[in-house]
Amino acid sequence: MNKVEEFEELRPLLFSIAYRILGSVSEAEDAVQETWLRFDGSTTLPTSVKAFLSATVTRLSIDVLRSARMRREQYVGPWLPEPLLSDPYQDPARSAELADSVSMAALLLLERLSPLERSVFVLREVFGFGFDDIASAVGRSEAACRQLLVRARRHMEAGRPRFEADRQERQELATRFFEALHEGDVAGLRDLLAADVQLVGDGGGKAPQLARAIAGADNVARLLASVFPLLARIDVTCEPHEVNGQPGAVFRDRDGKVLNTLALDVLDGQIQTIRSVINPDKLGHLGPVADAWAIDGEVKQTRRQMK
Repeated sequence: MNKVEEFEELRPLLFSIAYRILGSVSEAEDAVQETWLRFDGSTTLPTSVKAFLSATVTRLSIDVLRSARMRREQYVGPWLPEPLLSDPYQDPARSAELADSVSMAALLLLERLSPLERSVFVLREVFGFGFDDIASAVGRSEAACRQLLVRARRHMEAGRPRFEADRQERQELATRFFEALHEGDVAGLRDLLAADVQLVGDGGGKAPQLARAIAGADNVARLLASVFPLLARIDVTCEPHEVNGQPGAVFRDRDGKVLNTLALDVLDGQIQTIRSVINPDKLGHLGPVADAWAIDGEVKQTRRQMK
């Protein structure tokens, strides 16, 4: 294979590494592109192309993450990862680890780690890299990487998300949830929600958003039932879709533009957390983005007309 073919074969893996380190589709794509430029500009062929490219994209991602952390601390409202509808890297032997590691719950836990801890954890626990390759990627000794992994595991185990093992059961529950959402069925929604369920919205100050997370089955059910039937009245559609490996949906305006995504954490037959991303800066990779402020105005006008 030539350089282009070798790189394209490994592109899905490189993106998946970068996305888990960064939690951002756009930043991960930029890191992968920069990795290609460095590979293309190299005059010598590495002994292992996979190891070289993985190390390069990891180092680039660490640098980006270090600069991004301050921006995230100053972020308006709750920060959520950019939604990912499908992971380009597939490995049947590690399918469970891959799915869990890309969930929003897991990515938010990774935010608690230092950039080095996060990178070591991703390379070892998710992708199964050896410590020799990890040490090369992060510029630390193998012994130091083992210590970084121990610390990362300790943080992750303390809050590691658990999800329903049966994908069909999760999807069936999600189907019932979105049917109740469309109908504005408060009781139906309440039955599907855990007692301490949380609804978290990420608008980043650039779209209508919740002032804070909403907690409790009754509060969440009433809020959802008061808003989503009105969205349906102004031709906003709900497109069921996995979001970050979990049941969810993409909402689109009457012109098919992306309004927001919802992702559901399901455990013990109930929805534990609902996460909505409506910040337009985080939706552009999914297609043209809707004007959330205009839709919010239409919803308010529709509500007034119904009184």
